[in-house]
Amino acid sequence: MAKKLSFKGKKPEEIVKLLSEKREELRSLRFSAAGGRAKDASQGAKVRKDIARLLTEQTAQKNADNA
Repeated sequence: MAKKLSFKGKKPEEIVKLLSEKREELRSLRFSAAGGRAKDASQGAKVRKDIARLLTEQTAQKNADNA
């Protein structure tokens, strides 16, 4: 089983860049799934979870800056 990615310690600019990349990856997965069968059916869920982790870390950093 692969380890999940850790986004702690990333700079805010890196998080924004990773978010845009993951969202683009999810979009391409959705369109490829609509056209035919995907190789890995759970890949979309994995990407969505990565996006959620990035958004959580982004919010935690904003809250830490404000505190």
